[in-house]
Amino acid sequence: LLEVCNSEDVPRTDDGLEALVFTAQGDMRQAINNLQSTHSGFGLINSENVFKVCDEPHPLLVKKMLQHCVDYQLEEAYQIMSHLWHLGYAPVDIITNVFRVVKTMTVAEYIRLEFIKQIGHTHLRITEGVDSLLQMTGLLARLCQVTQPKTAAS
Repeated sequence: LLEVCNSEDVPRTDDGLEALVFTAQGDMRQAINNLQSTHSGFGLINSENVFKVCDEPHPLLVKKMLQHCVDYQLEEAYQIMSHLWHLGYAPVDIITNVFRVVKTMTVAEYIRLEFIKQIGHTHLRITEGVDSLLQMTGLLARLCQVTQPKTAAS
């Protein structure tokens, strides 16, 4: 990508290149197509522009939402999910990015594995047609339960 950017004099930022790599999911042709589309549409390759062109929820926003779940802050996590929902992202696009982000989050391994399990169950429900905001909110509640502080009664 750097070679293409340099040879074509494409203005870019480091976060823009990272966004290209993230959205391409390892496919170099897709990365180059995303680069070309972003350059044609905006002229500058930065993360905001790449995610607009690729029409994916921004992974930093998804990471923040997941961190709220880790911190047992359901309402804050819901605010981000609701925002993504009202921006018009499809549930499958949201859940796919949630999965991709959680794989690289810095959390205890048991939390990551439980999150992946819950995300997988929700992804299955979404592909079966149960793709409502309520379904996505239920996922957030289940993720928060993973890190729920233990009380004296439990």
